This record gives sequence, C-alpha cells and structure tokens, in this order.
Amino acid sequence: MTSGTASDPASARLPSLSACFPVHDEAENVVPMTEAMLRVLPTVAARWELIVVDDGSRDGTAALVDRLAREHANVRVVRHERNRGYGAAVRSGLAACRHDYVFLTDGDRQFDPADLVALLPHLAHADVVVGYRETRADPLPRRLNTAGWNFLVRTLLRLPVRDVNCAFKLLRRDATAGLTLRSDGALLPAELLARVAQRGRRIVEVPVRHHPRVAGIPSGGRPGVVLRAFGELVRLGRELRSDTTER
Repeated sequence: MTSGTASDPASARLPSLSACFPVHDEAENVVPMTEAMLRVLPTVAARWELIVVDDGSRDGTAALVDRLAREHANVRVVRHERNRGYGAAVRSGLAACRHDYVFLTDGDRQFDPADLVALLPHLAHADVVVGYRETRADPLPRRLNTAGWNFLVRTLLRLPVRDVNCAFKLLRRDATAGLTLRSDGALLPAELLARVAQRGRRIVEVPVRHHPRVAGIPSGGRPGVVLRAFGELVRLGRELRSDTTER
C-alpha cells in the first residue's frame, strides 16, 4: 500500500463506471447529491450508471429516488424494504454494479462528487484508490470516535489505511470479483479493504475534502450501530487470521 497525491486530474475518461451511494432517511440530501453526481459522471466515464440504494427509508426518500430514476435513464434504484444497515446497503450496491470501475460514496453530501477527478490518475498504479479526510468536518466527539475506530481496525485487521470509513473510494470491479462480504453494519468499508488487501491488490490513499453535514441526521454513532460494528470487527479479525494460518 502506498500514499499518493491528487494534484493532477486525469486527462482521459474511464471506459465505464458504476457509481453508487446508499441512503436511509436522506430526503433532504438525495436530490442534490444525485444532481451533483449527474454533473460529474459524464465527464469521467464514457459509459456510466448511478445506483442509489434506498435502505428502508421512511421519510419520503423512496419516492424521491423513484422520481430521479424515472427522469434519468442512467439512474437505477436498489431498494431494501426494511432498514438492513449500512454494510448491507453497500453490498447490495456493489452487487448491482455492471461496469469496469466502481465509485463508492455516501448520500449525506459530506463529500463532493466533483473531487472524483482527483482519484483517476492513481488507477495507473493501483487497484483501489481510497480517500482520507484531510480535515474532518465533524464535531470533536465524532472525530475522537473515528480515531479510536481506525486504531482498532489497523491493529486487529493489520490494515494500514488511515481512514477506513472515508466514503470516497474508486476501485477496479475485478478487485472485488468473487469476494464474500458479510458485514451488515459500519464495518463493511474495513472488511472490503481488508479482503482486497489479502488478495495482494494495490491500495493507494489520496487526501480528499470533507464538508459539514448540512441536512439530515447521522446514524453512525447510535449505540446499536457501534455495538454491531465491534462485534463484526472481532469476528472478521478471527476469520482473516484463520485464513492466513490455513495458507
């Protein structure tokens, strides 16, 4: 794994790209986020699609994403009838992706899709380009929780990525082909990277901008979400060590 800079945008578009973001009760964010994605995707890929995963929303998000899909032929909706968790939503999105490259982000508008162009050059020497929040625009308690989580992930999974939950990742789809991802909760980003790294795939880290949440309510810090993530982390650590021992 190596670190990189993102100073030079790519001069050519990708042959094809599937972009995906999950939403749960993001009625205030899903339309502007989709519109921002629709502005940038044609500039970075010759063929592209946008997949919005509605993870059991109950606030009007479902009707909004359905309308967006009707209005834009390149927008597809994957729906969970009940809330299954962040990891389950990302897994459903990954399973729906059809193109050569995959871009994963979140629907809360804390990342600007326009910054995707900064990740493209690094695909020349990497299978996965992982953003890390250069300056995190969150309250101090959330930043401290993230620091502790990153430390645990690096220690238990032996994964030297500085910001595992940064929701700004660009990857070759073949890097995930055949992977069995099990996490339903917040561990999914760490599991994805750990399993890709276990395959010997190249991961590059790139600084990205992070913006304050301007609408909606974050759910990542809820006790149930945190407890599930810790449980999944312990199980994943044991599984990865077992896989290594058996080789």
